[in-house]
Amino acid sequence: MATHTRFAAALVEVVSSTIHIRLLLILVILIVSGSTGVLGGKNARIHIPDELDDVVDDEEDEAWKEWGRKKKVAEEPFDPPPTDFSEMDLAKMQDEMMKRQHGPSFGFVKLRFGVRRTPDMITEIAMKWSKIARTGAIEVKFMGVDVSTIMFTLEKGHDTLELKEFILSQPEAYEIKIGDRLFRRPGDPSFDDVFADDYNKKNNIHPSIHEHEKDEL
Repeated sequence: MATHTRFAAALVEVVSSTIHIRLLLILVILIVSGSTGVLGGKNARIHIPDELDDVVDDEEDEAWKEWGRKKKVAEEPFDPPPTDFSEMDLAKMQDEMMKRQHGPSFGFVKLRFGVRRTPDMITEIAMKWSKIARTGAIEVKFMGVDVSTIMFTLEKGHDTLELKEFILSQPEAYEIKIGDRLFRRPGDPSFDDVFADDYNKKNNIHPSIHEHEKDEL
């Protein structure tokens, strides 16, 4: 009887030890697995393949797409000069020449005679013309010379014809001088003739244009 009791006690002790060992092994496995998962989460690296041809990126904006591309220069329509000038009058020939002028150009505008203006008024007119012309895509700058004259500089010479039409549409303008050419509204006498006529009426003398005094700005 005593022998059976000791055997049973020994068996219980062995079983208990086996259970403890198994529980310990399970606990160790869980700890190791948890540590590996944490470390793997911190140190995991994302693999980026070298071949990205089949990868579609829908987040590109237009600015990125345009970056690095060469700007396309707007091509002007080809407008060859006429081959026959025999049937053209002088004004038409001058217009054709101005349309094909390249590079910067400059000239002067005589203001309508008989209106008293101050230097500040001349500056205001020049600024107004510059702003209006730019809205029409004419790259031109006006500046006052004296109380009857405004000078202009035109960036693109082939805009001369359009600029001439713009200036003559302004009520303050009377005559345009570009190089040796003078432009006025149809039927208007030259500025020199108007000035000489007015001077002659006041002084009964026909002056030279070089005697015309200018009030410098």
